[in-house]
Amino acid sequence: MFGSKPTPQQFWKWFMAHSSAFYDFETDQEWLFDQLAKRLQQIDPNLTFEFGPQIEKNREFVISAGGITTAFPAVLELIRIAPTLEHWQITGFRPRRPPTCTIELRGKSIDPAQVKFSLIDNGKDMGVHLFLPGYEAADVTWREMGYLLLDEALGAYDVETKVGPIGMFSIDDPRPGERFALIELPAIFDRHCITLQNRSQTQTLHSDSRSLH
Repeated sequence: MFGSKPTPQQFWKWFMAHSSAFYDFETDQEWLFDQLAKRLQQIDPNLTFEFGPQIEKNREFVISAGGITTAFPAVLELIRIAPTLEHWQITGFRPRRPPTCTIELRGKSIDPAQVKFSLIDNGKDMGVHLFLPGYEAADVTWREMGYLLLDEALGAYDVETKVGPIGMFSIDDPRPGERFALIELPAIFDRHCITLQNRSQTQTLHSDSRSLH
């Protein structure tokens, strides 16, 4: 076992020693995942992980921050020094994936194909409103599923660093704004972020120009 505060180097030494077992983790998943969670949480208690399926003799290992920005430095450091391992792709933060699979949590489910979104531009950042079929504001499960959908569509890092205010509402909520299918969120969001960035740069140039006079 590590001490109370293992280093990222110690973590990777341990993972490399067990990489074959993790590649076929289905044979002893409960014990392996318990040990992995303990070691990651010794580095930062908010670190989370997930594994992708075996595809063409490779498997993805994702280390993420559980949506907690204070844990971002720990993820970045782990990824910075991650070893190159045969049959493994090591990824920092949950990457973007097409939001196509139904999400189920605590007896509730959401089909992403039925989810709509609209973007909220306040001039400084780009917020997102999600419209979820069956949404109940009093039940936190719906918000958790909504955030899972956002992480899938935009990736966990962009959700935490680029997305402004996030609102979640029933699919029949009457608030104004053009709505789109969730599958379109990555492309539309990226385009609007570029527009917002260009606008900010133009405003900075104008401000600098005025200060020279």
